[in-house]
Amino acid sequence: MAKEITARAENYAQWYLDLVQKADLADHSAVRGCMVIKPRGYAIWEKIQAKLDKRFKDTGHVNAYFPLFIPKSFLSKEAEHVEGFAKECAVVTHHRLKKDPGGKGLIVDPEALLEEELVVRPTSETIIWNTYRDWIQSYRDLPLLINQWANVVRWEMRTRPFLRTTEFLWQEGHTAHATAEEAIEETARIHEIYARFVEDELAMPVIKGRKTASERFAGAVETYTIEALMQDNKALQAGTSHFLGQNFAKAFNVTFLTEKNQNEFVWATSWGVSTRMVGGMIMTHSDDDGLVLPPRMAPLQVVIIPIPKPAPALDEKTEQILKALKDKGITASYDKDERNRPGFKFAQNEMYGVPVRIGMGMRDLENNQVEVVRRDTREKVMVPIDGVAGYIEELLVRIQHDLFEKALKFRSDNSHYIDSYEEFKERIEEPGGFFYCHWDGTPESEARLKEETKATIRCIPVDQPEEKGRCLLTGRPSSGRVIMARAY
Repeated sequence: MAKEITARAENYAQWYLDLVQKADLADHSAVRGCMVIKPRGYAIWEKIQAKLDKRFKDTGHVNAYFPLFIPKSFLSKEAEHVEGFAKECAVVTHHRLKKDPGGKGLIVDPEALLEEELVVRPTSETIIWNTYRDWIQSYRDLPLLINQWANVVRWEMRTRPFLRTTEFLWQEGHTAHATAEEAIEETARIHEIYARFVEDELAMPVIKGRKTASERFAGAVETYTIEALMQDNKALQAGTSHFLGQNFAKAFNVTFLTEKNQNEFVWATSWGVSTRMVGGMIMTHSDDDGLVLPPRMAPLQVVIIPIPKPAPALDEKTEQILKALKDKGITASYDKDERNRPGFKFAQNEMYGVPVRIGMGMRDLENNQVEVVRRDTREKVMVPIDGVAGYIEELLVRIQHDLFEKALKFRSDNSHYIDSYEEFKERIEEPGGFFYCHWDGTPESEARLKEETKATIRCIPVDQPEEKGRCLLTGRPSSGRVIMARAY
């Protein structure tokens, strides 16, 4: 089965596409640039959704839902916002079809032209802030902490399943506050939630940082990001949190009466992560034999495979093991399908990324033991049946930890401090990675970097100590290093 996957060293991009298909995560769609998320892939997204949603609700946020369609005039109200999204918008112009008089199916009814075109949601700031104008009247209505789980459409020319598709799933938070300080605190709070979630649950180490002015979200005063490094040494932006200042409140005239009876504009934030997280997790951990999933993100954590085939005694003992695992909150299944041999089942479950495999035959039953195999390292251990549930409970914790540490070591080994632009241009080609470099803070040098090397400034690390130096490109003074890399 693994032979059907291109090796990472041979063609990393094709390896990823092969893996997504062979691991049964997603499929092609009849709509160009869109994907069908299959049950195995969607189960991972459901885990992300459930665990992240709990973290939002634990910090006082509630869910709502806003329309998919946005009047075109709304996008025009915030200048930077419309400029940032105009080229990616899908637009609805008519509201009806009719039979083609020539007998060739259906055509757009020219008499069904909309009075105003509708944009298919690329992001929801405009329609949400138009709504908030009616919801917010005084300081008693604040803070307003709302999140929505939705789909968005951004017209993409080059797509890749989970990482960049024309339509994708995400969550977007939109909060309103009485003061700038509260909004900035909210932006930082969500930034931290994202970082902790990705590291704790997806076992994917990230760098927390601020975006440069040219890389900020359209309409934001400040954008905070979490950046991860994939196995091909390209960066992946895994989530962003934006301080919007009063830009959208002013654009949509959202004001509130303060405790001092004064009318002021509201302060805002927005933030979001998407199904891109699934792609990032795949590229961080998986190997040439298929998917590798952190146990906390694996829909199925343990599979039990009878050797060579099911038998009444094996079935009975397996039911006991399944119950013991379930009692510990571990998801497990028994593969009793007799159409396939154990070797095929082993390979299939490796491809699917099941973290732990238990193999059990009649001889094992007689010896009161089973074979336990880790997906990530393929380490095999014989474990007493009576203690297997406790052993696996500890093993899943160990696998989660080891995957994070492995990814962290990879990032460390591929992070470089560079002061020479010539050296940077050479090393960005091979081996790539994260490059900590001095930058003079000007958009001109940033644009030159992108044009000449296809690299971008991924972020200004929030925990980076102040360090005087000289800009890698211009030689002008710099107060600290930024992270440069090629990215998805």
